Amino acid sequence: MASPPYTVRWGIMATGGIAETFCKDLLTDPATRDVRDVRHEIAAVSSSTSADRAAAFIKKINASARPYGSYAELVSDADVDIVYVATPHSHHFQNAMLALEAGKNVLCEKALTVTASQAKVLVAKAKEKGVFFMEAVWTRFFPLSIKIREMISAGEIGTVYRTTADLSFNENSDDGKGITYPDSHRMVNPDLAGGALLDLGVYALTWVFQTLYHVQPPSSQDKEAPRVLAAMNKYRTGADDNTSIICHFPQNNSIGVATSSLRVATLPKVGGTASAAAAAAAPAIRIQGSKGEIQVFHPVYRPVSYSVIKTTTSTTEGSVEVVDCPIPRDPQRDSWGHGMFWEADECARCLRDGKKESDGLPWSESIAVMEVMDEALRQGGVQYPALITTDVYDAQSPLNTGNQ
Repeated sequence: MASPPYTVRWGIMATGGIAETFCKDLLTDPATRDVRDVRHEIAAVSSSTSADRAAAFIKKINASARPYGSYAELVSDADVDIVYVATPHSHHFQNAMLALEAGKNVLCEKALTVTASQAKVLVAKAKEKGVFFMEAVWTRFFPLSIKIREMISAGEIGTVYRTTADLSFNENSDDGKGITYPDSHRMVNPDLAGGALLDLGVYALTWVFQTLYHVQPPSSQDKEAPRVLAAMNKYRTGADDNTSIICHFPQNNSIGVATSSLRVATLPKVGGTASAAAAAAAPAIRIQGSKGEIQVFHPVYRPVSYSVIKTTTSTTEGSVEVVDCPIPRDPQRDSWGHGMFWEADECARCLRDGKKESDGLPWSESIAVMEVMDEALRQGGVQYPALITTDVYDAQSPLNTGNQ
């Protein structure tokens, strides 16, 4: 007789859109994605300011959970196995530390922090407390991503020499006076660590890292981190609105190019069926090797198809294989199913198996990505306020209490 699935009880920190999407995925029947060894429950939800707001969120997702009006109450709940930090990335360091200090396992949204030093402090605290900790880069746990990493490691496109990856959206206003977001919006507000890099560029870097860094031979003690050359244009608020990063891995003879923008789009909006099809044909990601390449199509944060192109040689014919990877939907819950459940399943299995970090996204790799973004922001001259860049934990920080 099969063992019952391992059940994880989640505490949800914040009640915004990404928290709603994640919770709907938690409540999606695991059988729809052929998962039977783990399952998820939502034990508690907290707003930083109002229990009523948390209660309204719980009603919206049709869950049975306790509502809290403070993050401190949430992390004190004994029935919460793991806390999902769904606040803006400007708040991640203080919020995640609050949970770690309470001895809670933590899944923290990306970008993990605002600075690499903050990420290192979080990892050190997780080690000290002996708890599980992971950055919520959901794309890393898509079966599509895992398959592509396996193909690279197996040499299916030869030696990979270059990866190019882009995630950009054209947010120019029609009047040409700026970007469609108000200056207070999290995408362009420096007080919320706004900008193209930390919100969009982290996905482009995810593809550079999972194809050029993560797949480096596991026998090597220290994986080669890249040398970084970056360029940024800054918006009137001081946040970056157009960023390009070259990641050079000289020992591995490879280069990654990660681009992100609020000024141009990865997939332009065009009229007409033929034009739309032509635009859609351009891959957002190209992973180029000595024997061919893998192309992944937009959106790179939630890809559902890729192609494998094998190069013609003197002895073999080239080929093109297109692979569709649809995201399962739950027909019993209004077709819920976004793709975030795979990272939740990874957390559950790590907790079940007593692991403190995931092999799919270890602590060292999250830190390495943050170090690249640190250097890019330095080269681009983007600076954020001390309140959100400090690596000193303060339980009474307004980022934890909501008293901003």
